[in-house]
Amino acid sequence: MEIPVYHVDAFTDRLFSGNPAAVCFLPHWLEDQILLAIAHENNLPATTFLVKTSENYHVRSFTPNEIPLCGHGTLAAAYVIFNKVHPQLHEVVFESASGNLNVKKDREFIVLNFPQKIGKSIPIHSILKKGFHIEPEAVLQYEKERCILVFHHQKDVESLAPDMSILKKYECPGIVVTAPGEKVDFVSRTFYPHKVNQEDQVTGVSHCMLAPYWAKRLGKHILAAHQLSARGGYVKCEVLDHRVLLSAKAVLYLQGSIFL
Repeated sequence: MEIPVYHVDAFTDRLFSGNPAAVCFLPHWLEDQILLAIAHENNLPATTFLVKTSENYHVRSFTPNEIPLCGHGTLAAAYVIFNKVHPQLHEVVFESASGNLNVKKDREFIVLNFPQKIGKSIPIHSILKKGFHIEPEAVLQYEKERCILVFHHQKDVESLAPDMSILKKYECPGIVVTAPGEKVDFVSRTFYPHKVNQEDQVTGVSHCMLAPYWAKRLGKHILAAHQLSARGGYVKCEVLDHRVLLSAKAVLYLQGSIFL
């Protein structure tokens, strides 16, 4: 079997920046252990697999373990469809474990329509204080999926050197830090202490939680965001009633085939 594969840098318009993902088009679903093996072999932050349905695409993403919603994997998949597979299309629907995801092409931007994640304010846990060596002004948590630590200044977020051995003890697998931006509305970084790659490069799902928070705080529903990872990336966020529109760019690095 020959599987078309594309390596895309998402949330950027420059190679070697943003968040890289592999996009694989399958004729039908393979066994999970094969999908997992491909994701491990690709050795990228995410591998997104697509199978064409009658009208849409069924999507699954592995990082390398499967996750129900992957922002940069979805963005990378849409980029390939709009630019390589079906350039006549301006809209595609991905059937995912998180429901149907509508994605549109808006000139050079790709717009992801994702669900909001509204965090609840919680007390600042001692583990977070010790793990970041600095006390945030506030903490919000969305279920047991991820939490947001809010800091006063962009430089606070830039200079953080978290102790992952301490943060592993916290109940949320995803820990997001954020602050007002100097040239954008807000900046952020996302950490996953239990993963091999403990800092994510650009995280669409985190912005599903960040955008509603900053929209309420700043009194605006369209915001510019910059994720301050080593590779970095930019996202335009638009907050709707129960959804968040994430607009960004992507660029193709490589395309080829996987031979099974």
